[in-house]
Amino acid sequence: MATTPSDVRDATAKYTVEHRTPDAEPPPVVPRRRIGRRLSAGAALLVFALVLRSVIGNDAFQWDVVGQYLTTTAVLQGLLLTLWLTGVVMVLGFLLGTVLAVLRLSDSPVLRTLSWGYVWIFRSTPLLVQLLFWFNIGALYPTLGLGIPYGPELFSIKTVNLLGPTLTAVIGLTLHESAYAAEVVRGGILSVDPGQTEAAQALGLGRLRTLRRIVVPQAMRSIVPTAGNMLIGTLKGTSIVSVLAVHDLLYSVQLVYNQNYLVIPLLLVATLWYVAVTTVLSAAQHYVERYYARGTSRGLPLTPPQGLRIRLTALWALPLGPRSTRPKP
Repeated sequence: MATTPSDVRDATAKYTVEHRTPDAEPPPVVPRRRIGRRLSAGAALLVFALVLRSVIGNDAFQWDVVGQYLTTTAVLQGLLLTLWLTGVVMVLGFLLGTVLAVLRLSDSPVLRTLSWGYVWIFRSTPLLVQLLFWFNIGALYPTLGLGIPYGPELFSIKTVNLLGPTLTAVIGLTLHESAYAAEVVRGGILSVDPGQTEAAQALGLGRLRTLRRIVVPQAMRSIVPTAGNMLIGTLKGTSIVSVLAVHDLLYSVQLVYNQNYLVIPLLLVATLWYVAVTTVLSAAQHYVERYYARGTSRGLPLTPPQGLRIRLTALWALPLGPRSTRPKP
């Protein structure tokens, strides 16, 4: 009778079990020595320490001046206007962007074409050009009015008195951000399994209710990360409204260093505030992502305290030498 490979494996396993010493320990597990990783990590830490030392120890940065102007009234007022402008633009931009996204997915070719044209126009022109266009809208339309076609005019108003610098910034930023928000929302809606919509239609749910209660909550898992990046980008992008003399954070800092000529310290003041607000927004985005990640097959993303605790535990449990890390039976 011929011997098959399976018979050989069975005989080998049986011999191993019969001749195994009861008190024999398993072979030690020696961790892999990652020399390249350790060298690259050490080099990166060395470069980081040198850069940090050069920044802190350089007297040209004038850190005492930075601390002096960090919480002044003018800077804080500019910061509040920047935060207000960011919040208003994001809310209005995503409201308008959601409408545009729904129109892009409509069955009507007219609505799809108009929505696509809006997104195409506002994504194709620079933001600064749009802001300057809206700031000079009075040259094209000196007055805006409402009346009956070919009949009497009910009322009219001069655009010079209507559109100030702050309102112009809100309009320009909102129209610009809504074009990008429309694509973000549309991509999130398309990421939802079409079977969800078909199941809702089989239950007799309307399109609006299906979109509000089924599609959008599932699409938020794809929308939130990109929306968080847009929020941070909008926060930093509001600095461009300084060309319209809007008293945001950057413009307030510019007014100060135009008087005392301390350009570098005042720019550092604005930089520190932008970094602080961005850090808070990034942490908030992390928790929002955890909220909408519930019920998915993948585990919830770790919070910053959880990640830090796991890393510290792993560092504490590292072996000091190439000894066995497997517990004895």
